[in-house]
Amino acid sequence: MSGILNILLIEDDAIEVMKFNRVLKSLGLSHKVIEAGNGEEALTILKEKNIIPDIILLDLNMPKINGIEFLGILKSDEVLKYIPAIILSTSNNHRDVMECYSIGIAGYLIKPLRYEDYTDRIKKLLEYWSANELTSQ
Repeated sequence: MSGILNILLIEDDAIEVMKFNRVLKSLGLSHKVIEAGNGEEALTILKEKNIIPDIILLDLNMPKINGIEFLGILKSDEVLKYIPAIILSTSNNHRDVMECYSIGIAGYLIKPLRYEDYTDRIKKLLEYWSANELTSQ
């Protein structure tokens, strides 16, 4: 991989956060992960602008501000709207997928049940985005 990413991971499930971090470690990746437990917390992190993430990975089903509401707020901000947002969810609801793409997401990944499949998906996702020309740099 060519670049180290600043990743904003928005996930309310502590087990999912641990799983994501375990995958990074098992793949030997040193990306910087900023964790937010919900959309409201993520907006606070983004508004502070100490670190602008290269990509945002988020779940849809979260308390306070859900993923779709968060995307609407993100994409209406003149600075933050350029950050690629990728959905990482268990929902394969076609309406959710279409609504997210209409808001302007960069991708939609369904979390596979098998850990090996999850690892493979995360590896491919991060390989792509670490080699991609990002607008936030």
